[in-house]
Amino acid sequence: MKELDTALLDWFDERLDIRRAVEWARHKQVPVHRGSVFYYAGGVCLFLFLLQLASGILLLMYYRVGADSSYESVRYISSKVAFGWLVRSIHSWGANIMIFCVFVHMFSVFLMKAFRKPRELTWMTGCVLLGLCLAFGFSGYLLPWNELSLFATKVGTDIIGQVPGAGHWLLKLVRGGDEVTGATLSRFFGLHVAILPALLSLAIGAHLAFVQLQGMAHAEESPKSMPFFPNFFLRDVMLWLVVLNAVAVLAVFFPWELGKKAEALASAPAGIKPEWYFLAQYQFLKLLPARILLIPGELWGIILVGAAGLLWLLTPFWDAALPRDSKEAAVRLAGWGSLAALIAMTLWGRWS
Repeated sequence: MKELDTALLDWFDERLDIRRAVEWARHKQVPVHRGSVFYYAGGVCLFLFLLQLASGILLLMYYRVGADSSYESVRYISSKVAFGWLVRSIHSWGANIMIFCVFVHMFSVFLMKAFRKPRELTWMTGCVLLGLCLAFGFSGYLLPWNELSLFATKVGTDIIGQVPGAGHWLLKLVRGGDEVTGATLSRFFGLHVAILPALLSLAIGAHLAFVQLQGMAHAEESPKSMPFFPNFFLRDVMLWLVVLNAVAVLAVFFPWELGKKAEALASAPAGIKPEWYFLAQYQFLKLLPARILLIPGELWGIILVGAAGLLWLLTPFWDAALPRDSKEAAVRLAGWGSLAALIAMTLWGRWS
């Protein structure tokens, strides 16, 4: 048996140079310090993305897109397909937990100042990944074609119509018309199962390549380290199992509800709100008056939120431009201030 294993390894090694990859993994070191626990957040995000792909493919075998078929196919999955309700709940819970973990990963990178030279591109690809994950959540929310998803999508896409000049054109492009209809559902389905997975896979590949080429932050400063393989890798895998169990427990004991089928002519249900990861922006827009200096308040909101997102993306560059004596304090203030504001506005939007 051992000879067979060796022969197989030799066969693959001749073609893929596996031994060199194993040697590289053995020599790769991970710094050990009080913030090392946050190094695992990136691996958890990757694992949850793979979980979303696997559960999404299973759902795709039964899902039928269309205003007359989407809701019925999801109901069939939830009630008739063996363990269909479980797979759907895992997919829904996994999406929310993945977005949460991406936020945790991004803020930990920011507060550890791991965006600084030479890791600017690593940071920027991470920001792109966050944007794509949010787009994933937004596009997937409509696919069950239930009452809440229909009206939440109407509210969300209405904001796009506020963009000056191109707003109406962008709104029709996203919706496939003036209203949220079956055409919108088809477009969101194409985004969710084809375009966004392809873009996210490319962005993840680029992000991982930058991490491997540049190494982990603080590697030069930390006096202690551990081998990436097997020490760090096995810890990563153990955490993946913990996360998988957490998602499974939530899916079993708190299965995702389907709600009522969407009716385009029905009135919007009272108290409708977007998913938690859009609540902060939603609450901020609610606080703005109808007009500021004769300009619609929603337009001001879009401009301010867009400017904040651009500043966040360009963090490595404005950080490098700051005076050395005030740099550390400014980054701490920006990081903790942004996190506190995001949490406060999210909770306010949830309970208001």
